[in-house]
Amino acid sequence: MSTKIDSKIVGYKIKKETVASDKPLVADTPTHDVMHEEIKRPGELKGYTYKIKTPLSDHALYITVNNILLNEGTAHEQEYPFEIFINSKNMEHFQWVVALTLIISAVFRKGGDITFMVEELKQVFDPQGGYFKKGGRFMPSLVAEIGDVLETHMKKCGLIKTEALSDEHKQLVSEKRTAFESNAANSPEADTTSSYPASAQLCKKCHTVAMVMMDGCMTCLACGDSKCG
Repeated sequence: MSTKIDSKIVGYKIKKETVASDKPLVADTPTHDVMHEEIKRPGELKGYTYKIKTPLSDHALYITVNNILLNEGTAHEQEYPFEIFINSKNMEHFQWVVALTLIISAVFRKGGDITFMVEELKQVFDPQGGYFKKGGRFMPSLVAEIGDVLETHMKKCGLIKTEALSDEHKQLVSEKRTAFESNAANSPEADTTSSYPASAQLCKKCHTVAMVMMDGCMTCLACGDSKCG
């Protein structure tokens, strides 16, 4: 049996099977609201602004992420990113920055797992080379630093869990750092402008120039990563 459609199709939805109570037959339906694209923007949103200063520009970038509050006043209350804006006096990157913020905001409003964007952005490398942030942390590109800001924000919202070192691991790193610094304290090549030794190399895990040779093994004094396992 065919049905003739005389009007223009402007949208569609999947019809779900229902029972007598007119409730969808969906297993494990959540008892609280989750983010999806049909949620409308309220008139007021809570925002967080992050300042980043790179050697690529004389002017800082200000990244603002506005959150929407889901399930307010319940046990499932959750702040969730809804939109992002990037502002700067430097208009050199204006076109692609605006495009990037529109795409990220659209992904936010789509819902689901949005944490994948962090790693995608952090894996973008500038063909002209990256730069080091204050403290010796390497950023492969400006896009990667935007991804780093998103990671910080998602950790603040509880969407990304922080992987903390165990007490034993922290103690081991502290002991190794103390031992290395005591041996290098009298070195004429010691660098007093950095919190890590001048001979330190870039750690590929945390992107900090804090990898040193300890007991015949390259060990990071920042995150504890070791080539010896």
